[in-house]
Amino acid sequence: MKILADGLQFPEGPVALCDGSVVLVEMRAGRIIRVMPDGRIDTVTECGGGPNGAAIGPDGALYVCDNGGSAYVPGRFTSIGPAPDYIGGSILRVDLASGSSTQLYTHCDGHRLSSPNDIVFDAQGGFYFTDFGKKHTRARDSGGVYYALPDGSHIVEVAYSLLSPNGIGLSPDGRVLYVAETETARLWAFDIVEPGVVRKHPFPSPHGGRLVCGLGGFQRFDSLALDAEGRICVATLVTGAISVIAPSGELLRQQTFPDIYVTNICFGGPDLKTAYVTLSATGQLVSLPWPEAGLRLHFNA
Repeated sequence: MKILADGLQFPEGPVALCDGSVVLVEMRAGRIIRVMPDGRIDTVTECGGGPNGAAIGPDGALYVCDNGGSAYVPGRFTSIGPAPDYIGGSILRVDLASGSSTQLYTHCDGHRLSSPNDIVFDAQGGFYFTDFGKKHTRARDSGGVYYALPDGSHIVEVAYSLLSPNGIGLSPDGRVLYVAETETARLWAFDIVEPGVVRKHPFPSPHGGRLVCGLGGFQRFDSLALDAEGRICVATLVTGAISVIAPSGELLRQQTFPDIYVTNICFGGPDLKTAYVTLSATGQLVSLPWPEAGLRLHFNA
């Protein structure tokens, strides 16, 4: 394992770019940074709020889930509720060259986005994203899954409600959407009928998804990425691992790290066999060789 950057304020959402750099967010700092191959760290933009998951769109811009910001207290790692200036979450478009950002979506069907978390683009150029549901002092919002177009013209609800939906990804053939729930450590699958539309399973599914896998004990899921063979690599909190899960639901292995808050993984390098992982408790971006090639995403910059 090689440490590429440290001292970061809750790193999340890494994206490996074509030039060997990695763009990612510092959620607590409200900042998007770029770690260059020579180790230099450049600030892309001070966007404020709570930047979280990110992905490159068809236009080469970075699309970012903004959870609206959270409040923290000394001695407690996780948030205690919304930031004092929280008004809701949003989806941002960030120009990597200039750092300028545009707020694309704040609502769906008249409902305010609560806490957008993770994002993935499909081959058609639209994107799916999760809304985690904001944690308040003594309550939490329900979460959901949405589909939107990058020009800001269309957003639709895909599934609702989920308990803390976090990581999201597409199967290699683009026919299955995977969603990881944090608090239940459950991985759900939604079979795609057409962009933004999924086949709903009946009761007892609470939201129409089909259960792929659920982990026992006290473990929590965060973000995810798929490898080229369709295995789902899910960042697993508390255990401090990347859990590799087969589409059939079998837990194949857990790659552990010296951090209980392993939050994200993405793949890069010429053969996509370099894993970039965010360790958020220690504030690090690390890389390591991965035995399987990652799934090549539809868009990059």
